[in-house]
Amino acid sequence: MRGPATGNPRMSNELFVGLIGQKFMGRAHSNAWGQVNRFFDLPRRVELQAACGRDADELAAFSARFGWKTHTTRWEDLASDPKLDLVDVATPNHLHLAPAIAALEAGKHVACEKPLAGTLGEARQLRDAAKKAKRSKTFVWFNYRRCPAVALARQLIQEGKLGEIHHVRAQYLQSWGGPDTPLSWRFQKKQAGSGAHGDLNAHIVDLARFLTGDEIGEIHGAVARTFVQERGIPGTDKKGKSDVDDTVLFLASFRGGAVASFEASRVATGHLNANQIELNGDKGALRFSFESMNELWFHDATLGPRTAGWRRIVATSTAGEHPYAANWWPDAHVLGYEHGFTNMAADIVRSIAGIEPVVALPDFADAYETQRVLEAALVSAKERIAVRLSEIR
Repeated sequence: MRGPATGNPRMSNELFVGLIGQKFMGRAHSNAWGQVNRFFDLPRRVELQAACGRDADELAAFSARFGWKTHTTRWEDLASDPKLDLVDVATPNHLHLAPAIAALEAGKHVACEKPLAGTLGEARQLRDAAKKAKRSKTFVWFNYRRCPAVALARQLIQEGKLGEIHHVRAQYLQSWGGPDTPLSWRFQKKQAGSGAHGDLNAHIVDLARFLTGDEIGEIHGAVARTFVQERGIPGTDKKGKSDVDDTVLFLASFRGGAVASFEASRVATGHLNANQIELNGDKGALRFSFESMNELWFHDATLGPRTAGWRRIVATSTAGEHPYAANWWPDAHVLGYEHGFTNMAADIVRSIAGIEPVVALPDFADAYETQRVLEAALVSAKERIAVRLSEIR
């Protein structure tokens, strides 16, 4: 069992976690760490040791609410704390680099929100730092992999139920980014790196890579648009510049031959959180939509035209051996958004203990490959050219 940063062995069944970030993702991660041992039988018990955030006025209340034992406004305190086994970075994109590298250099495991970084260059630094830190494991919170329906889709594809995949169609559509939405870090390139692209396309690119088990080889064309170029600054009557994309669409090919389309938007009127993907193969097809996250649709083309058709699978059955289902509720008592994070927290604990996760966990090297695809699409949109992934390093 891995010891603390001092290198002294710790014969303990506890996993001491520190969290950096106290807003949306800080809440999601805190909830996951706090409930994971209540629902999963794991080799180590998670201890919520320390929380870090920039808003000192709210930090104490946040820590108390979610059960963190101590709190600090300095991420350096977490990176240097010899008691911590894992540091979880749940900050805006431009703040991932320094604390993650410091924690790795201190011999800790590191979990990081997606995308891995605001820029490809920073993502590369994180990948390289993880490679050097041989005693540490890294994880990236692509939480949608751990919806039972998505994990089941991966299993069915691995079993050959789709045969050779020809076509991947992925969309992530939201509508919250209209002109009345105030300015925040998510709309500023220096902090976010990109807009809907890094926020939403990151998820569906990861899903496509995860489900197919294949890598994207070329971006054939892309378009990026910023529809709202100024937004109100909260607490003032002034406006500030919004300089990230509101929507990005691109076409791609996988190395194995499948073609793919990706579409992300924060201004897709009528859509709340429409994260959806469909894969078509020569033996079958699968489709998933997060707004019906407990359902997976499967078409078995081997049945022939007399009986073939789309079949609805409610992926909540213990008897059906649906991934993660046995840890939660009776059949069709359905899971929600927060359960994907808890399922991932469980797999992180398993991985640190040397146990295989239910489905593959993305590490920094894996997330870097997704970031390369995102970068290639932005280059394609800006230059109006096709871009081979071999050109993006």
